Amino acid sequence: METYKAAAVQMNSQPNIEHNLNQARALVQKAAKAKTRLVCLPENFAFLGDFDLRMQKADEIHTKAESFLKDIAAKYGIYLIGGSFPAPAGNDKVYNRSLLINPEGRTVAKYDKMHLFDVDLDDGESYRESDFVEPGDSKPILWKSDEIGNIGLSVCYDLRFPELYRELAAKGAEILTVPSAFTQTTGEVHWETLLRARAIENTSYVLAPAQTGVHGPNRKTYGHSLIVDPWGEVLADGKEEIGFVTADISPNRLKKVRESIPSLNHRRI
Repeated sequence: METYKAAAVQMNSQPNIEHNLNQARALVQKAAKAKTRLVCLPENFAFLGDFDLRMQKADEIHTKAESFLKDIAAKYGIYLIGGSFPAPAGNDKVYNRSLLINPEGRTVAKYDKMHLFDVDLDDGESYRESDFVEPGDSKPILWKSDEIGNIGLSVCYDLRFPELYRELAAKGAEILTVPSAFTQTTGEVHWETLLRARAIENTSYVLAPAQTGVHGPNRKTYGHSLIVDPWGEVLADGKEEIGFVTADISPNRLKKVRESIPSLNHRRI
């Protein structure tokens, strides 16, 4: 692997598939023109709104999102991580699925979110992802590549479960992807801290594209798409704007950090 540029795309997706795909297309095109090799979209990039409406449109979202990802990856000759989108689970529920597409437009890795966002926050803010989403198998998904490094897949709420990332690191992960739609409430206090922790404890790059702003009447996300290096340094922060951020993925930086503090070799448990 040689040093290359990666991008984390920040979107404001709405309950409108075509609007969202047009927004994603424009941002991926710009990122590709900036000579990025790996581009990552956020969670729910193709549709973000009321869960009931998302379920009504789940088949359409799945079909259009997967086709979009394959077409645009091939068009621009990039590796593309399709944040996440609903995929039929066969039991009146869906998986929250993340795909890694290669520059030929072929799916090379698939991950279904295993930790589901069932929480009760202050002021009556409540989420029950498990009412609509089936958890994926408890199996970490790592895709190994001599070209862009070994990539471990995850989605949003997975970030709070460090054992997933430790397993990915043990399998050889060098880049951890965390496409998200973090709430404003939790993002303000936990987002950057958790991402930097996952980078530091696993001496890995973390690529975390995010949703930002208001999505329909009852949802607000935090934004701040981040790219973090293996030392825990924030290389890029998307703040609250729609767009994308880029940073170099450097094998020399990865090697230096892992040689300086070889904590992955010192594990006793």
